[in-house]
Amino acid sequence: MTRRLRVAEVPGAFDGAASGYDLLVGMNPGYHKALRRSAAALRLPASGARVLDLGCGTGASTAALLAVAPHAEIVGVDASEGMLARARAKSWPANVSFVRARAEDLAGAGVTGPFDAVFAAYLVRNLADPDPTLRAVRDLLRPGGRLVLHEYSVADSPLRRAIWTAVCWAVVIPGGWAVTRDRSLYTYLWRSVLRFDGASALRERLRRNGFRQVRSGTATGWQRGIVHTFVGCAEGEAADGEP
Repeated sequence: MTRRLRVAEVPGAFDGAASGYDLLVGMNPGYHKALRRSAAALRLPASGARVLDLGCGTGASTAALLAVAPHAEIVGVDASEGMLARARAKSWPANVSFVRARAEDLAGAGVTGPFDAVFAAYLVRNLADPDPTLRAVRDLLRPGGRLVLHEYSVADSPLRRAIWTAVCWAVVIPGGWAVTRDRSLYTYLWRSVLRFDGASALRERLRRNGFRQVRSGTATGWQRGIVHTFVGCAEGEAADGEP
């Protein structure tokens, strides 16, 4: 029987999965394209912006940010030392740096604002209580700065829940087992998405925690209605007046 991970155990599970993580996500059609699409929703200038990549993992989200803003200062943060080791081993320009920290304790790790934008891919779902972290992120943003969440959300659609379950048990969980000989992280992934906010609830969560001009859109391909881009602005006027 596969052991059920607790939320507090997830960073350690990612340590164990880090060596095969890039291989597994590379097998997902559209994974990197969807990340770049969400990163583009930050509407960053090519240079001059300071961006927090929260939950950067092995650097896939960092690469997506560089693709849309190649000269921005990007600070990648992750709680898993194994994932960060993989990220740091890659070739990055001087404007990219990495810090090990829990999303719930950025200040304790010396991660301070202001940031022009915050990008968080597949992170909020893994927080025991997302609200305090979302409020802390809001406070790290400049007035009008954008938060973009790139996240799974299927609770609003029985069809998407069924598709997600089928993909997990046909592809994700067997693939994770083949690469790591451990199903626990991948069965956790399946369950965590099923019990997470629907898109409407996550938009409301962002509003409740002080974000304005909140909107969301979905990915394309098989991820339609499963992977979403959520955008919210900190209090103040956005540079172009749009979310």
